[in-house]
Amino acid sequence: SLTVSSTKLIECSTNSFSPESVRLVGGAGLCSGRVEVKSNQSWASVCEADFDRQDAEVVCRDVGCGAPAALQGGLYGEGEGQTWDKEFQCKGKESLLLDCDTSDRENNTCLPGNAVGLTCSEPDDVRLVGGGSRCAGGVEWYYQGEWRIVGAEDWHVAAVVCRQLGCGSTDSELLGNTNRGFLVYCSGSESSLRECSRSYDLHPGLTVICSDLLVQPDIFLTDPMGGVFRGHQGPEMFRGYNFTITCSTQPQYPGGSFLLKFTGSNRTQTQPAVNHSAVFLFPAADDSHQGNYRCVYDNYVFSHNFSSESELLSLTITASPLPAFIIRHVVVLLILLTTITTSYLYYKPTRRQKRVNRVSSMDLYVNAMEMVSLSSRAEAGPGEERAAQGTE
Repeated sequence: SLTVSSTKLIECSTNSFSPESVRLVGGAGLCSGRVEVKSNQSWASVCEADFDRQDAEVVCRDVGCGAPAALQGGLYGEGEGQTWDKEFQCKGKESLLLDCDTSDRENNTCLPGNAVGLTCSEPDDVRLVGGGSRCAGGVEWYYQGEWRIVGAEDWHVAAVVCRQLGCGSTDSELLGNTNRGFLVYCSGSESSLRECSRSYDLHPGLTVICSDLLVQPDIFLTDPMGGVFRGHQGPEMFRGYNFTITCSTQPQYPGGSFLLKFTGSNRTQTQPAVNHSAVFLFPAADDSHQGNYRCVYDNYVFSHNFSSESELLSLTITASPLPAFIIRHVVVLLILLTTITTSYLYYKPTRRQKRVNRVSSMDLYVNAMEMVSLSSRAEAGPGEERAAQGTE
């Protein structure tokens, strides 16, 4: 047994900072403003002369932001309270400002306009991992230089995460079976997790599935006969031409299907997604095909149905300058004419080259005979040469 004979009050402290030791005040958000540190339950501005780049790196990390982007005295005005009476001696690698050493200031005065202002970059500090999509998976928060698993006690955290990632609203959330994540408290109205409270108590990791799980599909129109062209209001199609509308999406999850919606009527077509796309064929275009088209991609993932819609494709049907069958015949004739011309230009030089070769061969033969005759005359004596001339 343990017997306590007297009561003593023991106070342990590494320095005079409180756990929430630093903040940025007067900026556009949580990652910019005048640097203030907390000591003895009050906030104090920091003089620019006592603050350098290494100190800024630690402050940005402490408040959950990215690397320092700007450091300047008087950038965010002067503080109303006192000026911090110490000088930071950070090495730049500390996770918290309270981990840095301090020393007494050489000069106890700080001139007006020298309260240090700091702008940190906005980090991509929240991500969902293991769900096959940026909008589904276990929640991780980049905090103090490392990715940490996030735990929660209610759905408010999930709502903030989906909002921060631009993934719509929360579709479902699930808590893990082991206590691995540090606890985060949100009211649900925050725009990012940086605005929520946090605790180092371990809680089950949070898995979130947001409503905008599927990426937006693409829609585009093609035709094999050249009957489509770009008009002022979008693509225009000549009447009487065949055309196709293709729906496609990025490879996130296997399977799924594409629904092609046509707002000009109640007609819809559905095809399974093959290699993450589907092709819808349309014979001879007429006025009934004019209207707005949209691809809707549906898939069953995580025991839920999800869908995503493409942008609107507005198609106008217009009269062709020539009937389609005439254009077809003209195209065929042009192809035949091109083929004949190409063949003629190819074989004509070939025949000419043969004639040139024959002429060249005859010239070589005559030259050779003359050389033989001259050689024979040179070998014969003068008398023989005169006799030969007399004979000739």
